[in-house]
Order: sequence, then structure tokens, then C-alpha cells
Amino acid sequence: MTRVELHHGAATDVGRVRTANEDAHLAEPPVFVVADGMGGHDGGDVASAIVVEEFARLAGQSHDAHGGATAIAATFRACQQRIAAYGQEQLRSGRPRWYAGTTAVVALLVEQDGAPQWLVANLGDSRAYRVAEGRLHQVSHDHSVVQELVDSGKITEADAAVHPDRHVITRALGGPGRVDADFFLLPLAATERLLLCSDGVNGMLDDAAIEAVLTGAEDPRDAAGQVVAAAVEAGGRDNATAVVVDVVGWNAEDEYDAQRQRASLEEKLGALP
Repeated sequence: MTRVELHHGAATDVGRVRTANEDAHLAEPPVFVVADGMGGHDGGDVASAIVVEEFARLAGQSHDAHGGATAIAATFRACQQRIAAYGQEQLRSGRPRWYAGTTAVVALLVEQDGAPQWLVANLGDSRAYRVAEGRLHQVSHDHSVVQELVDSGKITEADAAVHPDRHVITRALGGPGRVDADFFLLPLAATERLLLCSDGVNGMLDDAAIEAVLTGAEDPRDAAGQVVAAAVEAGGRDNATAVVVDVVGWNAEDEYDAQRQRASLEEKLGALP
């Protein structure tokens, strides 16, 4: 089994418009999560908290890619069941208009073909990005009305940013629609830095602005804090949450030397002369 050294940071902010923070996040290696709740207090915040609670069960576990995908899918099903059960309780208590739902994006460190990789899964429009060689790349694919319009060629990416239905999602936990996630497998060598975020970040910042923050902050804790602060400064129309994870080094457990691996990785990335 390969041992991987990760550094990570997380930040969240209610923003300038909302009165409650319905986002939730988890950073417990090897699992990292951002969930963006919908439904208001005792709705969206409960749904996103359920996601974090369920995925926390994967902390400290080891999986190959297939086992990891199975574990993530099973955890999403458990979340859906708990959110639905909680909803039924609210309806029975006389709250007919009550609703709880949440998007989620998950990154799980797995082993595939003898090498560590990131297994990323998403439901809704919370996103995963990776940084490689100083450039930002979107990993996840939004489950939203505007993304479907972009995919069909009916509107452009620029149109999507200002479309009146840009916040309408097509998949979410807690809703009646599909709850099957999309999965992406990323080699660690091509993912120097990983960002998971709610749409309160990417809805306020374009890719260039996110890239500038992620490539300008050395420490992942600073990167997470700065990208959330930038989203709030840009208007803060929604809750903003970010989890940033850096791959520092990896090797087989029986010959692991963290300092040597850090130096090796920095040399490869051009951080050392």
C-alpha cells in the first residue's frame, strides 16, 4: 500500500446576503467533502451536515478505485435515506412546505494499479478543480440546467454565467430526481493541488481569479481562506466554502521518507533551483 502525505485547509463564510450558512465540509484523510445545502435553516444545513456525518465514516479507510466508488455510492444512498427520513418527520410535525436538499462533491484517496489516485464524485453544482503545472482545470461536471444548455450548444459558457436559471440544478440529495453521481479518477502526479468548493465560490469568481489565488498561496490553509474571502469580496451572494488539498509526497509504506519525498516533488515542480 502506498503512503501519501497530504496537507490541507478549509474555510467557509456565510457571505453578505444569507443569514445562515447551509454549507458543510469535511477534511479527514483520505476523504474530503463540500456539501451545499438547500432549504433554509433546519433544512439545507441539516442535509449538508448529514452528508458530512456519513462520509466521515470513510475516514482512515483504504480502498482501491472500485471499492472507493462502491463506498461513495453507498454513502450517497445512506445520505438520501437519512434526508428523506428527516423530511418525513418535518412533514408529520406540520411543516408542509419544509424542504431539505444538498449538492455534494467528494474526493477520496484510493489505490489503482499500484499507485495512489484521487477518486472524485459530484452531485449537483458543487465543484472539484485541480491545479497542475500552474494551471487550473475543472474536474467535475455540473448537474444543472445551464450546463445541459451549454452541452447541447444552445448557449455559451459566457451566457451560462448570467443565465436566469444558472442556479437550477438537475441532481441533488434530498430531491425526487437522480442521485447517481459522476466519478472521475485523477493521477496524483497530475493533481498538485485539489480544490473542492460550493457554488458560492465559483459563482462569484471566474476560473482566472480562482487560479490566481490557488497558485499564489503556498499553504493550502491560506489558499482555502483566500479563495473564500475573494468570493465574499466579489459580492458574497451565497455561502462560500472551499477545501484545498496538496499532495506533498508519496512512496511505499516500508520505505517512506516524507522529507525526501517533499524535496523530490518540489524539484519536479520547479519549486527548488
